[in-house]
Amino acid sequence: MRALYRSGMVLIRILLVDDHPIVREGYRRLLGRQPGMSVVAEAGDGEAAVDAFAAFAPDIVLMDLSMPGSGGLAAVQAMLARDPDARIIVVSMHQGAIFAQRAMAAGARGFVSKSSPPEELVRAIKIVMAGRRVLSSDMAQEVAHTSLGSDDVASLTPREREILMMLARGMNGRSIAESLGLSSKTVQNNLSQIRLKLNASGDADLVLKAQRAGLTEAP
Repeated sequence: MRALYRSGMVLIRILLVDDHPIVREGYRRLLGRQPGMSVVAEAGDGEAAVDAFAAFAPDIVLMDLSMPGSGGLAAVQAMLARDPDARIIVVSMHQGAIFAQRAMAAGARGFVSKSSPPEELVRAIKIVMAGRRVLSSDMAQEVAHTSLGSDDVASLTPREREILMMLARGMNGRSIAESLGLSSKTVQNNLSQIRLKLNASGDADLVLKAQRAGLTEAP
């Protein structure tokens, strides 16, 4: 997926996925006011979302979690199975840290709660387009409050530290493996060890711990 250019400006093509037409209309109005952003397709359930993703190849997918049918997480996984580099931001009414952690573990690049100010969503799109992961400010605080254990990054080996930094900067396991010349299994084994050492509950928690340790930019 590549953003298009119009009059020298990058055009970010966006797929909206939400089962409430009024919510999608709100997104359209917000994003329509943003230079370089364009809504190219919409869907009201997970199955239609996967079809639209295949048909339009958007640069960004804004994905609700609670929808009819298989739901948002299943749609996230189906899109990533089709394109492992898909940039998906979950936008949900659910504000518990566990929802953000599950979404990020499924492969979403970001999680924004629907109670966030509109500018948080615009900011999240720009951050994910830049290749990084993001949590809205309220969700970052929620995840921080529920994180358990020590952030003792010093306990990591140099290789584990390097992999953690790459994960926090938005790279997936396959990309990390290719960049370091390792097998995907080796990278996954390292990530498992990192989670154990940092007592992390998932990828979102790992990203937050890396940010708090100064290994990457905080959102």
